[in-house]
Amino acid sequence: IVVMALYSGGVIDGIDGLSGGVFASMFFAYGGIAFYQQQIDLAAFCAVLVGTILAFLWFNIPPARFYMSETGSMSLTITLAVVAFMTDALVGGYGFLVLPIIALPLLVTSASVIIQLLSKKFRDGKKVFRVAPLHHHFEAIGWPAYKVTMRYWIISIICAVLGMILALVG
Repeated sequence: IVVMALYSGGVIDGIDGLSGGVFASMFFAYGGIAFYQQQIDLAAFCAVLVGTILAFLWFNIPPARFYMSETGSMSLTITLAVVAFMTDALVGGYGFLVLPIIALPLLVTSASVIIQLLSKKFRDGKKVFRVAPLHHHFEAIGWPAYKVTMRYWIISIICAVLGMILALVG
């Protein structure tokens, strides 16, 4: 799961602002879960990460002056996996169980790459998407980059809130 998450974090970093907004919503959700579980130090850590990601986004929105690249996306992804384990294991919570919901944009993006590769292999070179990963497919069909980014952010926020509710109601 952690290896898949690492791959997903690297794949989603393809458009300015995309991965930053997605990661900010995911860490916000886990910060809320940790706070509810009385893990104040972990909640504060997540809040600091959200703040730093938002500061990064200030300079990463087009035209980008800073880039996250693999170094940033992979470190945030492994941190997300560790935080999910900590909200699950330390107090008997549901943090890890809701990870697929909270990280749905990462999973869908990775799944689009896997589907594209399998489709090309088993369907005589026919593709499901014009380009993989999914956010580049949306660009290929004519969506501007800002529209793709905003839609990913909206979906990510919805998934984060839904995952947080499920973890808290548990």
